[in-house]
Amino acid sequence: MPSPSSVVRPALAAYAQASERAAAGSIGSDQQDAGPSFGDLLAQSVDNAIETNEASERISIQAASGQAGLQDVVEAVNAAEISLQTVVSIRDRVISAYQEILRMPI
Repeated sequence: MPSPSSVVRPALAAYAQASERAAAGSIGSDQQDAGPSFGDLLAQSVDNAIETNEASERISIQAASGQAGLQDVVEAVNAAEISLQTVVSIRDRVISAYQEILRMPI
């Protein structure tokens, strides 16, 4: 779990940057320093989940051939399970948001 200061400092810096851009009247005019898009973050999290699952499979295969220990297998399987739960949670949230948009009156 990240420490509160590691979360607060970036948030304060982002707030200061946004307030400076608002004061300069440049909000929405430059998209170069906006950071990654939601789609990029989503693709990155899916890629990370795939890599975690592939690593878990490799370690399981190594354990079957006697090249990896039981603790390594348990840790890899737990990491794969957590990444799968994260992907499912994100999927559920996206579907829920889509359904909310569909319910909006025009």
